[in-house]
Amino acid sequence: MGRHTLEGNPPIAVSLRRSARARRLSLRVSRLDGRVTLTMPNRTPDREGIAFLEGQETWLRGHLANIGPVRPVRPGGAVLLRGREVPIRTADIRRLRVLPDAIETPVALSEVGSALRAKFRVMARDALAAASDRYAAQLGVTYNRITIRDTRSRWGSCSSAGALMYSWRLIMAPPDVLDYVAAHEVAHLREMNHSAAFWAVVAQICPEYKTHRQWLRDHGDQLHRFSFAD
Repeated sequence: MGRHTLEGNPPIAVSLRRSARARRLSLRVSRLDGRVTLTMPNRTPDREGIAFLEGQETWLRGHLANIGPVRPVRPGGAVLLRGREVPIRTADIRRLRVLPDAIETPVALSEVGSALRAKFRVMARDALAAASDRYAAQLGVTYNRITIRDTRSRWGSCSSAGALMYSWRLIMAPPDVLDYVAAHEVAHLREMNHSAAFWAVVAQICPEYKTHRQWLRDHGDQLHRFSFAD
């Protein structure tokens, strides 16, 4: 994969990707972090791809302007937790702690992002394990294990071997949305597809699933805007 930079204010870094399956030039902007990718058929000359990219610059800059900025997680700021923004503040304490209406970090803690990410992973695993157990019991199915990751392309998955995977960032979403993702993946233990039969199983254990699925479509990218890097 190559790189090209559109000069301007600001410059735009573009990843150049070739694909044997591509039949035309296509430009994609990630809603998660604003990454720009130009996909080109294998036989398309670079100069043709660059010319296409330059012709789309006005559209591209307008699209990027509508993507919210990255929000660093640090004291004095805020972070989403269970669908609500809560402030992050320092306190005279020994360990980071999560309160109902705030997150407090020790004054001397320098790696706040890493510490809070680790805390959120544990909280997410507990919440998703509880939801998965509950839905699995309702359907009379079992799963093998749960893995928590920081995935970009999906909120969860279910393998044919019964392994469930979830994004820890779901702890930042409303609890009903987190529960819906668990219901969705557990339903795959019954129906390993997205057929009408599968959605009927989801509706059986999560009747309001359409509302929660729409929340993820409308707001899910916000969960990835928070940067936990120190």
